[in-house]
Amino acid sequence: MTIAVIQFGGSNCDRDSVQALESLGFDAELVWHEDGLPADVSGIMLPGGFSYGDYLRAGAMAAHSPIMEEIREAADEGTPVLGVCNGAQIGCESALTPGVFTTNESARFQCEHVHLRVENADTPWTSHYEDGEVVELPIAHGEGRYEIDDERLDELEADDRILFRYCDEDGEVSPESNPNGSKHAVAGVTGERDHVAVMMPHPERASLEDLGRTDGRPVLQGFAD
Repeated sequence: MTIAVIQFGGSNCDRDSVQALESLGFDAELVWHEDGLPADVSGIMLPGGFSYGDYLRAGAMAAHSPIMEEIREAADEGTPVLGVCNGAQIGCESALTPGVFTTNESARFQCEHVHLRVENADTPWTSHYEDGEVVELPIAHGEGRYEIDDERLDELEADDRILFRYCDEDGEVSPESNPNGSKHAVAGVTGERDHVAVMMPHPERASLEDLGRTDGRPVLQGFAD
């Protein structure tokens, strides 16, 4: 499998993502957004960073790059797409997934490890976890607070499209365990079909033994599953 890791001006987790994907046996390729998608791509990752310096709002300008139309078409044809951090912001801004990521409740950049509870283990991105399992991943964002209107959130809940929620180490969800104030502590969601997903925490930063944790490896394995 060849996974295209899309680079925008300001991406800074692209090489991390390539290294993490290659550690799982994938052929990962850096793709500059102006060059378009290669013909043989079997998966797409939108990595973290600060595309276009987060001007206007995070992900808003990258969402209008011509390659995003190619990515939407690929997703419609069944190609798996994963957006992480800035990639999640781009995914929402380009309507690959619902909702929006906006300024943290603290109004500060937050870089720390958080606990997540697996809400739906029946997706490609979570199939190696158990429902309710608690994992630990790092976050690094200033605009990670997930927002969506109540009616649309109810639909996501009913359709089991919530991937992860922020929680404490025992799996309890509370204001104290929600680092950015995300609505209903949502940390990741799927698109209308579950081969498309976005999440704010970084699985690629918890995927190598050298990094001390490998809780994120199962998420990346979703490209094969």
